Amino acid sequence: MATVKASAAVSHVGRIRSNNQDSGYAGRRLFMVADGMGGHAGGDVASAIATRRIAEADVDYGNTAEAGASLEGALIAANRQLAATVADHSELTGMGTTVSALLLVGDRVVISHIGDSRIYLLRSGELSQISTDHTFVQRLVDAGRITAEEAMVHPRRSVLMRVLGDVEVSPEIDAMVLDTRSGDRWMLCSDGLSGVVSFDEIHELMSADAGAKQVADRLVKASLDGGAPDNVTVVVLDIGEPPAPATPPLVVGSAAAPLAFGQPSEQARPRGIRLTTFRPHPVQETHFEPDSADYFDEIIEEDARRRRRRHWTWGFWIVLLIAAIVAAFALGYQWTQTRYYVGESNGRVAIFQGIQQDLGPISLHELHTETDLDVAELRTYDQQRVGQTISAGSFSEASRIVQRLEDSVE
Repeated sequence: MATVKASAAVSHVGRIRSNNQDSGYAGRRLFMVADGMGGHAGGDVASAIATRRIAEADVDYGNTAEAGASLEGALIAANRQLAATVADHSELTGMGTTVSALLLVGDRVVISHIGDSRIYLLRSGELSQISTDHTFVQRLVDAGRITAEEAMVHPRRSVLMRVLGDVEVSPEIDAMVLDTRSGDRWMLCSDGLSGVVSFDEIHELMSADAGAKQVADRLVKASLDGGAPDNVTVVVLDIGEPPAPATPPLVVGSAAAPLAFGQPSEQARPRGIRLTTFRPHPVQETHFEPDSADYFDEIIEEDARRRRRRHWTWGFWIVLLIAAIVAAFALGYQWTQTRYYVGESNGRVAIFQGIQQDLGPISLHELHTETDLDVAELRTYDQQRVGQTISAGSFSEASRIVQRLEDSVE
């Protein structure tokens, strides 16, 4: 039976946001992260309501089937509670939240997931992303339209396709049951971490020989060092011996504060934008868009954008290559015109500008001066030298060569 060796939950408002819409929970057997959406109107309320309702599933279960039904039922109940809250408070219309939850049952974990918060597993030094983002850009990645790197900066990266809230009566929730064993390290996080810190850096930080709390703190700090344009919440769970002593569940983020709605609370009121030199890309409010024909239209448009980018990229490199070739040829030709040689023209000794070779149909030399000295008048050795041409580094040097030839005849 797998036991919880240590766990930790850390949440930070980030460098840009003025209120924390994330919630995190590290309980006895249940661990979860919820990332609210809806801005100041209700993102914090949504994640708090969902976290508190789902936390009621933190009890012992006889088997994974019972645990899975209870956990998924808790998410559906939270969805109904959010819808009822909106019905009573119209100013919260459009609020919603992601949820990534993990429930430990014996030597297995039951997972329920909706939205773009994530669940990672570090096992034997290898890090795996367990959950799949329910986002518009993830669909484009899955369809092969864009890369994971392009998804990080895509203009519609903030669009969620599935959430809990007042938007769907029966949202589709991912559910799975996986094995876990001693030495496993699980991590749940909001996109305030995964949208800023690379997979490789997350792997490095999670692989550190440090406790769950220290690892969670380091992950949050990595997001802050990267600009943290959104709230960031991290829950870390270590499986192993000895089991952690019984402690009260740890709640962080908006779920740790009293609910306040009807009138905007002091905490939720904007207090101005806090600027940071580390800001990686413009901050966008996460929002929900149900499945529609717009998705397919965007796929077509994305393909068109990729073709345009590809054509522009190829065009740029072709133009750059042609320009480089032309520049190299121009510089090379310019250099050849600084050279001279002595040869024969019309039976006379002559000075040529350039070099003896030709480049296809392009001549790299031209007659500069034809003297009155006949080649036939030269000594046999000098006739051979002139016939083979005598190189000179300048016109003055070529003139001195001609003078020596003339002197040898006299």
